[in-house]
Amino acid sequence: MFDMQSARLCIICKGSRALCGHVNCPLLAKIEAKPKNKIGEEFFGPSPSIFVGRIGYPNVFAGPLGALATDELQSVDNPSSWFGRSYEDIIALRSLLLRGKQKQSVFSRGKFIEEMQELAMAEKPTDIEMRFEGKPVYRFSFSDVMQPMGPSVTLNKLTIAENPKISTSVEKIVNDELKAAEASYALYKQGSDVYKISTIISSGALGYHKNRRLVPTRYSITAIDDIICKQMLEEVRQFSQLNSLFVYSSQFLDNHFEILLMPGSWEYENFEAWAPGSFWSKYLKKAEIVEEYEPYSGRKSYADQEGGGYYAARLAVVEALHKMKKQARVIVFREIYEGYTIPLGVWQVRENVRNAMRQNPHQFSTLKEAMNHINSNLRLPVSEYAKQSRILGQKRLADWV
Repeated sequence: MFDMQSARLCIICKGSRALCGHVNCPLLAKIEAKPKNKIGEEFFGPSPSIFVGRIGYPNVFAGPLGALATDELQSVDNPSSWFGRSYEDIIALRSLLLRGKQKQSVFSRGKFIEEMQELAMAEKPTDIEMRFEGKPVYRFSFSDVMQPMGPSVTLNKLTIAENPKISTSVEKIVNDELKAAEASYALYKQGSDVYKISTIISSGALGYHKNRRLVPTRYSITAIDDIICKQMLEEVRQFSQLNSLFVYSSQFLDNHFEILLMPGSWEYENFEAWAPGSFWSKYLKKAEIVEEYEPYSGRKSYADQEGGGYYAARLAVVEALHKMKKQARVIVFREIYEGYTIPLGVWQVRENVRNAMRQNPHQFSTLKEAMNHINSNLRLPVSEYAKQSRILGQKRLADWV
């Protein structure tokens, strides 16, 4: 039986930090979903990506992902194309990915790692052949950070069956002696999305050559959100301030977002309000609000109350501010409803906020008007958020006129 303190730990841990004392999350363990595709002793087909595990670090399971069907090959590992799709569609799509794996040190340098890096950098899925050691495990895995993962199998042999098509610009950046953060931002500026960049850095292809290593996929996702955002913020802090208040909205997969932009120098605050009955709040008796904040100068510690969602939402907002060439004080209100029954990964936060920032915003002349509008779109009274807010608590008199 969960008490309130234990129940609150779930929305902070989200199955990844063993705060309850269990090595494996008891909530995730209850989810069962098996792919329909039967797999033999080998695989031949396109590989859209790679995956690096985290258990046992620095000796982890790593390997290519193989697409078991090709009708949605361009979408199967591209979360930026999933917005608007149903739970069922996304889970069915991801069940078509077979994870091949070998135990590797993150410091490994052999042929297997080189082939992983080529697959990660390729512009489009590359045909591979995998021969297995043992039978595939048909357990479908879910995470608060990573998108769902289909069956997995230990590899005996990996062969790349065609020359991976790697763009000249990507190859040049990877071959340069750049810090991983510099190389990541260079890839972003030349058009690679964060999903592709996180795959490349996960393969160990970025950074000074002597320091390169595999990065577990779970960590690479949030790391790239943070790296790209910090680079853009160096420019955003130099832009002029907004001269009005704007509110943007989006809802997808029972996650509702209201994003408030206010005049002022860069500040960022993110709220997560978990309704009783949503996946990580099954045992709560009432909605629980979690808050994280950063000042103009940025954070010095990890946003451990919210984890990857904080960084994914921040990136999407900063992308929009960078495009506007403006800076602002920003508050993100996220409400997670009881329909969010299975965690699908932090990509849905990023794409939800990106979708919000693409919409025509509501514009207001006073904070009171903006907050009334937000209040009409949220389930919880906005006053509940204001009690915890470090930005709204600054009590700038002009805001409330």
